[in-house]
Amino acid sequence: MRTVLEALDDVPWEKLESTLGHHPAEEMGRALRRLARKGASATEEDCYPLFDCYAPGTGRIASVVTAALPFIIALAQDADMGARTTLVQLLASLSRTAAEADPALVDAGWRDAWRAQHPTIQALLADPRPDVRREALPLAEGVGVLLERWHTETDPTVRLPLLLALGTAAARSARAEPVDRVRTVVAEVLRTDGPVMRIAAVHAWAAFDSRASVRELDRLVEVLSDPAVRPQFEAIWYIPDVESAFTREDVISWTAYLFENAPRTALDFVVRLIDTARRNGDTLLCRAALDEAWRLSVDRPFAASSLLPLAGALLADPDDGVRYRAAHLLAVLGSRAAPYADELAALLDDPGEADVLEGTVGDHARWALTRIGDVRALPGLVERLYAPYRGAGARGYVLGDPHLPEVEDVLIPLGAHAEALLPGVRELLREDGSGSPVTCRFLKVLTAWGPAAAPALPEVVALLGDARYAFHAIDALAAMGPAAKSTEPAVRGCAVPDFSGNHLRVAWAAWRLGGDRDSALRLIGETVLTEDEPLHVALGLLGDFGTAAARYADRVRHVMEHGDNRLRLDAAVALWSMTGEPEPTVSVLEEYLLPVAGGGDAYGPFLDALRALARIGTVSPAARATLRTLRSSDRRLSEYGDYRAFLQHEEISSAIDEVLALP
Repeated sequence: MRTVLEALDDVPWEKLESTLGHHPAEEMGRALRRLARKGASATEEDCYPLFDCYAPGTGRIASVVTAALPFIIALAQDADMGARTTLVQLLASLSRTAAEADPALVDAGWRDAWRAQHPTIQALLADPRPDVRREALPLAEGVGVLLERWHTETDPTVRLPLLLALGTAAARSARAEPVDRVRTVVAEVLRTDGPVMRIAAVHAWAAFDSRASVRELDRLVEVLSDPAVRPQFEAIWYIPDVESAFTREDVISWTAYLFENAPRTALDFVVRLIDTARRNGDTLLCRAALDEAWRLSVDRPFAASSLLPLAGALLADPDDGVRYRAAHLLAVLGSRAAPYADELAALLDDPGEADVLEGTVGDHARWALTRIGDVRALPGLVERLYAPYRGAGARGYVLGDPHLPEVEDVLIPLGAHAEALLPGVRELLREDGSGSPVTCRFLKVLTAWGPAAAPALPEVVALLGDARYAFHAIDALAAMGPAAKSTEPAVRGCAVPDFSGNHLRVAWAAWRLGGDRDSALRLIGETVLTEDEPLHVALGLLGDFGTAAARYADRVRHVMEHGDNRLRLDAAVALWSMTGEPEPTVSVLEEYLLPVAGGGDAYGPFLDALRALARIGTVSPAARATLRTLRSSDRRLSEYGDYRAFLQHEEISSAIDEVLALP
């Protein structure tokens, strides 16, 4: 270590360029000295300052990193260094950054410095320590080097990631010969090696042949569902840059991604795993397979028919985590879950939970019943929806995992039961309306319920003086209709934030509640005549005035022809409302169907266009054909990756059906 320390003193660190302007280059030298002095007692945490100086997220290789390279390699090579594996990980990260970076962001001396150290770097692949060899695998250059290691490597914790690395290298190769050599290795492993290595071989094969996983489906199911094999995964399934081994359940999740382009095979995969888990009483397998079933169903509607009976049967499973996942799956499947209403009702008070996932079995069973339309879900529903927020500023969950739905997503579809649910909503607005994270959500519900929400008028009026909620409160009052007419003066004086778009909405709401139509129309119309914001707000409101706003039609037509994407849509709808003429509005609206039909995710404008077409009552033959194709596709029509994908898909599908039903 003395040699490294002496050499560090010879580097003019202060003259070098740092990766980040606020991070002095001299800190790299100090970090290397501290690490060298620690030697055998050095840990991963001691390497963090090196990563800070390198700043991998910037995509740059600064001169300070070039200067540090030989010292990082020397420390990584030193058998007495305690943080060797972390230093090798750093080298792998540097290699990856340099390969992917814009050449202009890579220090001019980097490539020569790396080339000079090449023999030493490659020697790490044959290091006496298996963990060092494993972390060095990303430093191997091509299939040939990896194959040399394959024929000499004996440690299973290195052989497995080495096999995976061979598959990745073959996928990157532009020549057939290296791919054929890797295919030969994979075939040999599948024929002669142990069960876990055979699963790894399928992964390696799938890296350069996407159909490999489909062909090997039976093998994958057999090994992954064998309880006796489960401990073997944790014994050998390691990959570089991940400290702990993968469990069988981790590998199941990883394996499911192999079927990304074969969704029906993916469904077969998870269904067979669930069936086997039920027969064997393998709870961990069942949970893992249900997680993959959930992820598949988020993207693929066709999965529902196969998963529905499985989820229904698993409501009686003794494991909390399995029942939780089954109840959530039935909830997102909506009315299809009606055959299991009694079983769901029996779980309303089930306190079972699923690790870090949000809510209880009972919460998801209750939501499932609301989606079915079963009134047994109504008692206590509002309070249960509010419970995650009580005493907390926010909830915590991962968007891509099962979690509790938002208040409005549960309550808005229950407008027919507003009379039963309003007492609970009103009580929460009275007790905790000011400062509550769900007040705006409850106001959205009342807005959607419209006149049925009129009994909540006192609680809504009380929020007009709070700028946090006034905007949503006036929407709710306007939606209540004649029953809220007496609130017009209070609406005019409400405390919305001082933004011109808000003032337009106040004028609009006051008119809807019996105020002066002409003054509201004039204020909103004059805004449309200007080029200033909030043009998008004004266009959305102007259409409500119908033919009374016809004098602004020329300006609206101009915006429709020359505005940006969103403005064109709003203007087209407003123009039809003013003129009563389907064209040119229908032609413009149909443009918003094409991006989604082409595989895009502009679902918001798509849905707005569908709703407008349904109101207008006409659609072209070409658009009709486009919608039929979309309706029959096997992809979920949604940009979401959680329960909202199901809700939005249902909403869009219903809107498509409404348009297709037009004469």
